Amino acid sequence: VQLVESGGGLVQSGGSLRLSCAASGFTFSRYAMSWYRQAPGKERELVASIASAGDSRNYADSVKGRFTTSRDNAKNTVYLQMNSLNPEDTAVYYCNTYVSRHGYWGQGTQVTVSS
Repeated sequence: VQLVESGGGLVQSGGSLRLSCAASGFTFSRYAMSWYRQAPGKERELVASIASAGDSRNYADSVKGRFTTSRDNAKNTVYLQMNSLNPEDTAVYYCNTYVSRHGYWGQGTQVTVSS
């Protein structure tokens, strides 16, 4: 299983970014996917999750209405569209899935929001 995030960067407050996570090594369309983030000095937190078929999504209260997760099972890719970013969204963002009860993580992509 391999998960590779991309799309992070530096953005001004109020701006937008779209993160991507390319998956390989497993049957992507069968598994739910999640996005987590970890800010400096804080624990890793769940940001959003999406069911295998993309028909069910959940979000942390802190990002509801601003972030949207989606997936393209034909491309083995999951996305996180982030709008109205603020400095509190600054963190390393990770893609995650569980396959055969084993958790897998990408290397993370840094998102920095300047005020």
